[in-house]
Amino acid sequence: MPRLARLDAPGILHHVMGRGIERRKIFFNDVDRNDFIKRIATLCQSQAMEVYAWVLMPNHFHLLCKTKKLPLASIMRRLLTGYVVNFNKRHRRYGYLFQNRYKSIVCQEDSYLKELVRYIHLNRIRGGLIKTLKESNRDPWSGHSAIAGKINREWQNTDYVLSFLVRPAGRTHLEVRLDRVC
Repeated sequence: MPRLARLDAPGILHHVMGRGIERRKIFFNDVDRNDFIKRIATLCQSQAMEVYAWVLMPNHFHLLCKTKKLPLASIMRRLLTGYVVNFNKRHRRYGYLFQNRYKSIVCQEDSYLKELVRYIHLNRIRGGLIKTLKESNRDPWSGHSAIAGKINREWQNTDYVLSFLVRPAGRTHLEVRLDRVC
């Protein structure tokens, strides 16, 4: 039976996940992770999509993005195919890296965005890769560090995410970021 077409149109919010084949690692080192992030940045800078949240785990990734000029399938093809080609060259290997095709869930912005950002950014703590939220503020492999204002990622739309957070009187944006995002 053929697969159903994905729901996609410009301006749709997607929670995208990709996992390594047989749950194997898709990121062996910082060179791999930086290559993946650079590819996401290039897609954002070319106005293909906006990214609100993301995390890189050893054997999978999460990406919360809104499509713009390109359909999600084209965006993911550019991201994943380019990454796999370079990954295979770097590690002198051949064949597939990702299990099946990526998974994507269309999301509602109003009711689900805050919880989804929290879920994605807490992945590295839940996975035991870092221990505390304070570590997450400076973790280069999660979008939380950009939302917390600790790492500058011009391609990540932090203002949009922060606009969903209520800012109590007398508190700075950074204090709200640290308390409310995760």
